[in-house]
Amino acid sequence: MTYRILWPAMRWPDGRDIEISSVGEHQAEFCEHYADVTDDQWENCDAIVTVNDIPEEYRAKLKKCRIVVTPKVGFDNLDLAAWGARGLPVCNVPDYGTQEVADHAMALMLSLMKGVTFHTRELKQDPKGLWRPALNPFGKRLSACVFGVVGLGRIGTAAVLRAKAFGMDVVMFDPYRENGAELSVGIRRAHSLEELFGQCDIVSLHLPLGETTEKLINLEVLSASKPGLVLINTARGPIIDLDDLYTALKENMIAACGVDVLPEEPANPEHPLIKAWAADEEWIDHRLLITPHSAFFTPESVYDMRFKGGQVAIKYLDGKGLDNCVNQQWVENPR
Repeated sequence: MTYRILWPAMRWPDGRDIEISSVGEHQAEFCEHYADVTDDQWENCDAIVTVNDIPEEYRAKLKKCRIVVTPKVGFDNLDLAAWGARGLPVCNVPDYGTQEVADHAMALMLSLMKGVTFHTRELKQDPKGLWRPALNPFGKRLSACVFGVVGLGRIGTAAVLRAKAFGMDVVMFDPYRENGAELSVGIRRAHSLEELFGQCDIVSLHLPLGETTEKLINLEVLSASKPGLVLINTARGPIIDLDDLYTALKENMIAACGVDVLPEEPANPEHPLIKAWAADEEWIDHRLLITPHSAFFTPESVYDMRFKGGQVAIKYLDGKGLDNCVNQQWVENPR
């Protein structure tokens, strides 16, 4: 049997060879926009691979589809219950950028802790007069620091191992991980966010976005921070309350912050924090690093996410197992 795998709103502008190879002899079909998909394609596709959710007007046209794959880690933008009510499992691809995102968290930390961006910007203004090797705003010996991680999943564990390689004392907070999970990687456990933030020099966030984690990092948590704390977020933007982060930086509750994600993307230039950062206001200068949700990106990780999307779909259609289903509890009467 030949399956029809539909990419209804193709994300990548270049060729389609990766996706085609991921489904082998099966039929891969691509459209640039949902409105370009024909009724025949909606009605007769066996699987859908999509980054964004599909509006109900198009979902209603599906007759043969048996699985939806979102070729990325995050799935908070998909209506999992609605897909489950149609009997369709939704699967993600959680293993394409684990190393890249953990590396990026370390890069943001090192850029701040070692003054990389600080010295680069200062020297551009006056390469001779601002040659000040002994000036580092947040510099500490890494092996004397406590590194905290919120979320001990795949990426959190990868970040932990990198922090340990720097000789740091590592502590985690993750109420969903079983007792002893921390011992398996040789770290300590904190039992509340306040306990974690109160002892750490660096805290890195590696948890999914959901109802219980939106604005989890708020003023109550930030105000419990150890003096001089550096906060890193390569997870999801809405996990941090941006208004509270502004207050925490403004009132020196934390020393600095490096983020790859924001609650609103692209960045909202009118938000007070973004506005102050963009204007290089003196109080925030060199204290905030922002990258454009780019932590995942390498040619290798892009290949993995593009290939594995089709691969997950074909495996299920062939009856060889369902990988990474994220809406199992809502799937009624699977197709």
